[in-house]
Amino acid sequence: MKKNILNKLLIICCVLAIVSCKAHKQLVANRKLTDTASASVANTNKLNAIRQGQANFNTFSAKARTQLDINGSSNDVTLNIRISKGQKIWVSVTAIAGIEVARALITPDSLLVINKLQGVYFKKPFNYIYKYTTSQIDYSSLEALLVGNAIPQLLNENTKLQADSGSVKLSGNLQELVYSLLIGPDMKVNQTELSNQSEGQSIQVSNSAFMQVANRVVPSQINIASTVKAKKMQVNLHYIKVDFDLPLQYPFSIPSSYSAAN
Repeated sequence: MKKNILNKLLIICCVLAIVSCKAHKQLVANRKLTDTASASVANTNKLNAIRQGQANFNTFSAKARTQLDINGSSNDVTLNIRISKGQKIWVSVTAIAGIEVARALITPDSLLVINKLQGVYFKKPFNYIYKYTTSQIDYSSLEALLVGNAIPQLLNENTKLQADSGSVKLSGNLQELVYSLLIGPDMKVNQTELSNQSEGQSIQVSNSAFMQVANRVVPSQINIASTVKAKKMQVNLHYIKVDFDLPLQYPFSIPSSYSAAN
């Protein structure tokens, strides 16, 4: 092509043609960069909208009728849950006739449980819960799941966003964890799926029957299914009472007569 141009045009025209060609290519390149930047800005704006759509709080308290199934052993209990954001999760477990059978206190570092039926207690580091869930779940993730929020770590700039019939599907990888979230038009999480195939770990969370509480929208039904190799756990929470930002107490003490569990 260049030989034809040189044969038919003067040198100056050839130079102008080359300059013009380079300018055109640069314009196309700039356009591609602009399109990419625009897509990045759009994703960032959508992620920010999702973050803002999550329930923000200082304290959270709830009463939930709960069906708990661990490795095929099922129990119907009532959970009273209290959360001081970023600090601790307090749970009281009551059975038939309102008799408290267990109490737990979870912090970012530790897990304390007293079993009142057997008169025993155990204290473990937070990572003990990895026996029943993926190792990427930390304390803030657990808080988010109990309130129906998106797990904060999954709302990162590397997350892929895809429109899906008015909803938004988020997907990506976090270390060895593969995740996907389905966000409704109201920016609430409808479904969360996490899996780590190499470790045989998976967790599925579905949120439904949303209700408004103190200018916040939260799910009244949260179903959590977790599998870690041969261990399986299913927790179905039905919130019958939810409050935000009330002054709360978190009473927890181990009676001197209780012994440490193995």
